[in-house]
Amino acid sequence: MPLSRPPLERMLRIHQAILSGTFPNASTLARELEVSTKSIHRDLEFMRDRLGLPLEYDGGRFGYGYTEKVSAFPTVQITEGELFALIVAEKALQQYRGTNFEKPLLSAINKMQQSLPDTISFNLSDIERTISFRTRAEQRLDLDIFDTLAKATARRQQLELRYRKPGRHEIEARVIDPYHLANINGEWYLFAYDHLRKDIRTFVPARIRSATLTGRTFQPSPTFSLDQRLRDSFGVHSGQGRYTVVLRFNARVADYVREKKWHESQRLRELADGGVELRLKLSGLDEVKHWVLSWGGDAVVVQPRELAEAVERAAKKILRR
Repeated sequence: MPLSRPPLERMLRIHQAILSGTFPNASTLARELEVSTKSIHRDLEFMRDRLGLPLEYDGGRFGYGYTEKVSAFPTVQITEGELFALIVAEKALQQYRGTNFEKPLLSAINKMQQSLPDTISFNLSDIERTISFRTRAEQRLDLDIFDTLAKATARRQQLELRYRKPGRHEIEARVIDPYHLANINGEWYLFAYDHLRKDIRTFVPARIRSATLTGRTFQPSPTFSLDQRLRDSFGVHSGQGRYTVVLRFNARVADYVREKKWHESQRLRELADGGVELRLKLSGLDEVKHWVLSWGGDAVVVQPRELAEAVERAAKKILRR
């Protein structure tokens, strides 16, 4: 039977005892740590062979010591920059609060924090007070349904959904193979093979009224790639077209456009009046239409004509109402 990895806490205490220069042996360490000498020998072997510590038994002192200077236990070597990133990551967990990802993510971060050396040279509480994440509009998720979706996706289990499409009152039954759960711009989407439509479809978890296992498993299509699917979309919905979209933004909002990467295909061109031109390659126009409207008249569609006409119709509809 293979031996399990010795506990980190016990090895840290052995390390500290050796650093003290008292040359502890297996018997004294076993008594102090309340384990067998066999366990201590396994720990020492792991520290020497797996962690690369310069550990050696000194016959003259009847105990173990380091043959070279050891400044830190090698399991956790972390810089201030890495610790800073760890704190930022913990703050970023806000978007996962309430989902089944929250507990394991927090557990992993807590384990890393507890394993850090005591000599950290800056105040963690100060950083904690100066960083936060905010979400403007959180999705309302049924956590039981979301948990079912996440587990079924990971285990490749087929599901039967009761799903309500936006703008409709009736609830449809769908049998799906859940391929991928993605958080895109703070919102959750499920990409799944829909047996009714015989194609990959995008489902919004907040619109799922129930999710039940069918008892069947599936193998995802080898041709499915989320990156490929979303490559030419402006959001989460990919179309079948090939559009060159050209938008011009006036000087008032040009800096906001320059400061972000809106799409993989984007090309920016500076305009003489201080504005900026944005050029995109997209497979559909509906999502970019809503985005253009959100600029409230500070963006103008240069091409294609059908996008300009769609924006104009929507603007007139707003005026009529």
